[in-house]
Amino acid sequence: MKKVFPVIIVLICLSLFGLMFIQLNWVKTTMEVQKIKYSFEVENVINKTRHDLRNRLAMIRGLNPNFIRITDLNSDNFLWSGISALPEEEIRGIIQTHLNEEKIKLPFEYCITLRGMVENNSKSFRRDMFDNAYQATLTLDGSYGLVLYIQEPKNYISQRTAWMFGASALFTIIIIAAFALTIRTMFNQKKIAEIKSDFINNMTHEFKTPLATISLASDALSMDKVRNNPELLNYYSGIIKSENKRMNKQVEKILQAAQIDKDDLKLNLQPTNVHDVIEKMAESFSIQVQQKNGLLTTNLLATETYILADEVHFSNIIYNLMDNAVKYSAEQVKIEVSTQNSKQNIIIKIKDNGIGMSKETQIHIFEKFYRAHTGNLHNIKGFGLGLSYVKAIVDSHKGKIKVESAVGKGSTFTIELPIASPEA
Repeated sequence: MKKVFPVIIVLICLSLFGLMFIQLNWVKTTMEVQKIKYSFEVENVINKTRHDLRNRLAMIRGLNPNFIRITDLNSDNFLWSGISALPEEEIRGIIQTHLNEEKIKLPFEYCITLRGMVENNSKSFRRDMFDNAYQATLTLDGSYGLVLYIQEPKNYISQRTAWMFGASALFTIIIIAAFALTIRTMFNQKKIAEIKSDFINNMTHEFKTPLATISLASDALSMDKVRNNPELLNYYSGIIKSENKRMNKQVEKILQAAQIDKDDLKLNLQPTNVHDVIEKMAESFSIQVQQKNGLLTTNLLATETYILADEVHFSNIIYNLMDNAVKYSAEQVKIEVSTQNSKQNIIIKIKDNGIGMSKETQIHIFEKFYRAHTGNLHNIKGFGLGLSYVKAIVDSHKGKIKVESAVGKGSTFTIELPIASPEA
């Protein structure tokens, strides 16, 4: 998977760049096609205008337009010599009609020339318009010509293709978003696979040690010298019982995590004295702290100490946070547990002088199975379920939890829970 993953990312990126290149070429080609189409439409306008003007001039001369087949240059020039007498409104009307037929809705100016000299033109026509105008001959010898200037054709072409470009851009964005989502999903799957592997390794280690201990104790119980010695018999039986209890705790953690995942956690909410739970947990950790030449102090200043809680799960919260404070500390551990009231809440702080956490670790610390790098502390065990469980239980009690920490300076976990009446 590690080798295939970068290849897939590269292939997706190459496909995306290739698609964008094709899209850009398609847009460019579409613009060129639209320009050609626009030029063809303008030529149609000029041809139809030439035809209508010829018919109009024939009628002025008293000729039937349906029977005109002029092939003589002199006759042709004679017919067009009357163009100067046509009013601007009539010529403009003919041109406008054919522009509307081609759905070209742009301002225009015109000029009719005789051997390069202006013979008839619209009032707003200027000499500088010649360079950007469409020009066509009206007579057989080219002595009479039509100059048609249409304003802002580039913007007009862009407007006509805007919906195509908009749709293309929209679909390109959708494809890019889909690719990004795919890559993100792949990263998440890779992360989940790594977490799963770490979890299985940790779980195997957590169960392997007590199982090995139980196996050795069981073998010892089968020995005659142990069976005949009540003291040794109690000793090895106690080991089996202790390790069995330890395994049950680990299994309980996994089951609790599964219940939280399924939103199947049932809480037995009762008025619970926060200080009683803290003092009980502090007493149970006193031996572990003393073994590390440390100090565990309590500074319980809250006056309203009751919350509506499931005492078992709330005790687990305090236990997990104290346990982490001990585990993630070197020698001479210092732990301080304090409380205070704030408005309608009780605030619990558990502070230690341990290894601390980076900003990146603090972002992920409450995620399930996440385990921070522990520097030189290599003997720390666990599944990475503790703090995710703590967060879930605090949330289920309508509380908040946050962490403040710095590498090498310890951590402070702050829990805020709504206070309740001591009576149910």
